[in-house]
This record gives sequence, structure tokens and C-alpha cells, in this order.
Amino acid sequence: MQKYSEMTNEELQNEFSNVKKEFEDLKALNLSLDMSRGKPGSDNLDISNEMLELVNNNTDFTMENGADIRNYGGLDGIPEMKKLFADIFGVPNKNVIVGGNASLTMMFDTVAQGMTHGLGGKPWLFEEKRKFLCPAPGYDRHFAIVEHFGFELITIPMTESGPNMDMVEEYVKDETVKGIWCVPKYSNPDGITYSDETVRRFAKLKPAAKDFHIFWDNAYVVHDLYDEGDTLLNLFEECKKNGNEDMPIMFASTSKITFPGAGVAAMAASDKMIEIIKTRLKVQAIGPDKINQLRHIEFLPDVKAVKNQMKKQAEILRPKFDAVLNEFDKTLKNLDIAKWQNPKGGYFISLFVKKGCAKRVGELCKEAGLTLTNVGATYPHGFDPDDSNIRIAPSYPSLEDITAAAKVLSCAVRYATLESIL
Repeated sequence: MQKYSEMTNEELQNEFSNVKKEFEDLKALNLSLDMSRGKPGSDNLDISNEMLELVNNNTDFTMENGADIRNYGGLDGIPEMKKLFADIFGVPNKNVIVGGNASLTMMFDTVAQGMTHGLGGKPWLFEEKRKFLCPAPGYDRHFAIVEHFGFELITIPMTESGPNMDMVEEYVKDETVKGIWCVPKYSNPDGITYSDETVRRFAKLKPAAKDFHIFWDNAYVVHDLYDEGDTLLNLFEECKKNGNEDMPIMFASTSKITFPGAGVAAMAASDKMIEIIKTRLKVQAIGPDKINQLRHIEFLPDVKAVKNQMKKQAEILRPKFDAVLNEFDKTLKNLDIAKWQNPKGGYFISLFVKKGCAKRVGELCKEAGLTLTNVGATYPHGFDPDDSNIRIAPSYPSLEDITAAAKVLSCAVRYATLESIL
């Protein structure tokens, strides 16, 4: 297929007529498709239904430390669940706090604690200026948290090996920069895993702010789509080597391992930071839902069980990702009008179209019955300066629907591109 850049004006006009016809045919199907959020489909959720029957009248509710799970207490989670997350994070058990169902809540609460009581420094609320680094494209809910607390959001462009570390290293020289958001493995939405060099450069940062923290959201740490997944260097260990053990605060959850609405979230940090965080938890709560934690540990007793669970998840997700990527390879690749990653895991595909065309692609998709993530949402304040990035979430629709959605999206990209050229 000939590149649009190599076509004559007449050839482009003919191509536009053909694409318009294709678009009208797709509209006539009266589709109703949703790729707006990265949530599991019912087929993924069904894999964990067995877990609901593992805690019953015959269950021993005694933790390994002798406490009754049904009662108050256990502020940082049951020991068995702490060990599982410690193995996933690659940290000692004592450096883990296991909480409720949402890691996003833990992130919000941690930033809130930084605002009111500090995270190793004076409360951020009393800082005349405060800034947060936001690798983009990135996770809109991360950006929303710090925007909510009045931070200035600084965009850090993503590269194929992670955030632009030259920029990160320069910005942290400013003592008003208090943190950075990171999704280090299968980043949201690019699906990029940070290189060893990037992780080492993070670990060696020398921020001007002594209370600067790396918010390390390892949401997709076990979410490989293939047997040969990406590997991620252990930031916790690297920071210890460089005397920066207090810098990372790590997060993860079982939200896309079992049930998003009823999973288990956890965080990990240095001894000092764990104690600081616990000063809030002691006031905020008497303990998390330990029965849900028990239910999970009965279902997923160790990392091996987690990996087996994720293989089942991947068998459902992989064909959906393949359907999107195969359509792009077939209809967009040779035109040289868009680019995308081929992630080995995670929950998203990040599509970059011609500058100035992404919003138009979104409008066309909506017209044809396909709902996408709001265009621009992957950038701070919901504004993509290039109007180029589109986040694709293939997980929720059925394989049949995702195949149809990919056709609509591809057609919309070609339509918007031709429209802008002509």
C-alpha cells in the first residue's frame, strides 16, 4: 500500500472517497462499542469466582501470628498477604503495608499525608510552590490526584526506555519538585517497561527536595501477555545501594488479577517511610478488610499461584490485543500515518496519529458507535499539546467487538488524516 505522503492529490482524493464509503458502511452497522477504560471483561472476572467459596464456616480464621482475622487490628494487613506482596515487590515483609481494595486510594492518601503532615519534610500545604513530574502519555488518575491538591504538573515525555531522564534529573534540582508518577512495567498507556539504565538513574537521583518521592505504581508487575514478558530492575534495591532508600513509595494491587471491585492493594517503602505512613494509618483506620485478604491468600498462596492465574488471564486478553495490532498492521502500518507500541503485557495500546488529528479521530469513532478514552486524558490537565495520542483499552469488549472496534478506529484514523491533508 502506497504511503499518503507519496500520493498525488488525485490519488488522495480517490483514497478519501474510498475511506468515506468504508466509514459510512461501518456507521450503518449501528455499533455500540466501549474501549474507554482498562477494566477486565466478565470472562476475565469469571476466572476468580472460585475464590468466593474458599472462606466459609469451616475456615480457620487464625492468622499465623495467632490473631483472629474477623476482629479489629492488623493495621498493615495479615502476615500471609504481606509476604505475598513482599515477594511481588521484591522487598522484605516488614516494608509492606496491605490495605483495602484500591491502590489508587493508597496513593491519594499518601499525597494527602504529604500535604498535611509531610513525607519526611514539612507539610507540602505550607510550601509556597509545589510541583509534580508527570511522564506522559500517562495515567489520568495519577495526574488528577496531584492536580486536586494544587500541584503544578510538569510533563515529562516518555521514551522507549521510560521517562526522559535528562529532564527528570534537571527538574529535581528544583526543591519545589516533590515527586514523580511512574508506571514502570507496561506503562499506562504505552506498554513500555523502564530499562535497567532508567531504573538506575532514578535510584541515583539527588533531588534538591529532601522529601522528594518516586511514586512507583507497579500496577502491571505480573501482567505479562506472553511467556516471554519484560523484566524490571528492582528500584527498592537500587535505591538502597545509592543511599536513597527513603525515595521510592511503591504500589500494587490484585485489581486485574482477581476482582477490581474487591481486590487487595498494597504499598512498600523504607523502614522510615513505613513508620511515617503508619502514623496516619493509626488514626485513619483500625484495620483493613482482612477477610478479603484471607480469601485472596487462600486462592493465591504464593507468587507461583499468581503467575498461573495471570497465564489464564493472558489467554483471554492476548487475542484481543492481537486483533487490534493485526488490524493496525494490515491497514495503517504501510501508510506511515500512525505509530504504536506492541506491548508484551499490561492493559493498553497507545496509538499516535498525525499531529492535530486525535480529537477528530475520537469524534469520528463516536459517530460510528465506538467510545474511546477522552482524547488528551493521557496528558496533564487532559491536554495533549500535539493532539496526537489515543489510549486504547482492548480488555473489556468481547473479541468480536474488539475486532469491530479496531476496524472503526483504523478507518477513523485514515479519514481524519486524509481530511487534514486535503
